[in-house]
Amino acid sequence: MTAQADQIVSPLDRSLPLYTIEALREVERTAQASLPPHTLMARAGAAAAQFLAHRLANLPSRHRSVWFAAGPGNNGGDALVAAVELKRHGFAVGVALPVDVKPDDARWALANARAAGVRIDSALPASLDDCAWLVDGVFGIGLERAFPGDADSPFAAFAHRFADARAAHLPILALDVPSGINSDTGQAVGGGTPVTATHTLTFIAAKPGLFTGRGRDFAGEVFIAPIGLDAYLQDPSVSHQGDGGERLPVLNGPPAFAPHLARRSASANKGTFGTLAIIGGANGMMGAPILAARAALYAGAGKIHVGFLGNERPTYDPPHPELMLDQVDGLSLERMSALAIGCGMGQSDAARDTLHRALAVDCAKVIDADALNWLARDPEAATLLRDHPDKAVLTPHPLEAARLLGTDVAGIEQDRLRSARTLASRYRATIVLKGSGTVIASADGRHVAVNPTGNAGLATGGSGDVLGGMIGALLAQRMSAFDAACAGVFLHGRAAEALAAQGEGPAGLTAGELAPMFRRLLNQLAHAY
Repeated sequence: MTAQADQIVSPLDRSLPLYTIEALREVERTAQASLPPHTLMARAGAAAAQFLAHRLANLPSRHRSVWFAAGPGNNGGDALVAAVELKRHGFAVGVALPVDVKPDDARWALANARAAGVRIDSALPASLDDCAWLVDGVFGIGLERAFPGDADSPFAAFAHRFADARAAHLPILALDVPSGINSDTGQAVGGGTPVTATHTLTFIAAKPGLFTGRGRDFAGEVFIAPIGLDAYLQDPSVSHQGDGGERLPVLNGPPAFAPHLARRSASANKGTFGTLAIIGGANGMMGAPILAARAALYAGAGKIHVGFLGNERPTYDPPHPELMLDQVDGLSLERMSALAIGCGMGQSDAARDTLHRALAVDCAKVIDADALNWLARDPEAATLLRDHPDKAVLTPHPLEAARLLGTDVAGIEQDRLRSARTLASRYRATIVLKGSGTVIASADGRHVAVNPTGNAGLATGGSGDVLGGMIGALLAQRMSAFDAACAGVFLHGRAAEALAAQGEGPAGLTAGELAPMFRRLLNQLAHAY
């Protein structure tokens, strides 16, 4: 294996730039202008071979074979190079190549594969029972049509075989990106049926579509092979800016937000860590603000008030009598460090009036749930919000986001990063666009983070209320809106992962269980940074 293939890294717990197709093409053009021909393909193929060889080494010899499904472009060329490298190291390999490769680099790779004696067929074998890995090298980031296309497509058989392999629990490695997804958005290209991989080895840099939307399900576990282009990625002569001056999106991770967590000095007091008011709880929905307030307590806020709209409020919370419960009219919102408004608030006129009152206060705030629905249809509320720019964090799920932008869920999900930026610009607030691969956008739209943590355990009632309380607590501790959102979303998702690892999810995980694990993870990070 070549020296350039040695660096294969996991992106977890890093804060890495996520390169769009446009930015990657520019990096590739710059690198190719100064490197010998075929260098990038040789390095990518060698990295794929190294990845596979490491996982094949301890298997019985009869289960050490690899089949590659190769397409007509450079992704197919990467597969051919990997097959040659593995064959040279004693592994059994085969390549299914239904149509001729076209680019010069891919033709070079095909000639080398034939010279090396690699088995090349037009289709995958009838049985993959003795195969250890199936590799998707059909289409890379440049795909502009649906995969596999119509029933007459030469790749239709590939699609069926990949689905069968996944059902049989055969490991599937996608080279660069799973065939059929848009690497900028994570969505299926042209409404096709992308390959669902167990692992993805992506080349040069991480791509946003691998971490948000359906891309997380398609990509499986992601690894990055920089293939020796780190210097080109960091070169200031390579443009990394979008049309509006925004930066490349980043993968949300502790290196970015952990240094801004509140420090706990020996001389601190409860006032040091702020006073948060949780506002909501119409009759019949009292549990929502209680969940949020308990989460805020575990997230470190100094003092927490709960202001209920309904008249059936509890007088205190038995598990946590530290919480101060009252009718919302009894709270002095102007004295709060931060507000979290919307959970269980309802759609009454009183709810609208309370929202207006909260939005008029010049302090940090989280706006969630019913408050978002009011914001979408109440121009006066939207004006009040914009009067205090960069003070609020909005936490919509896709349907709430669609209401806020006057579109539908499909329009939001088509490009989640763009949707988050548009929301941020319209409402002059930090946006947390929830879902698989939650997207966080700063109020000016220039900074966008894609969150890699979380699992299906979060698909349970109350988990959004818990997240709102956590972010509200971090705002009360005087984190900026963007940093508080990034920290809250990351640790909320990581708490669900940690609980699932202990057997307490994802099935049956309850929202209230997240807060104690969040506290443990928060303290671990605070000690580490």
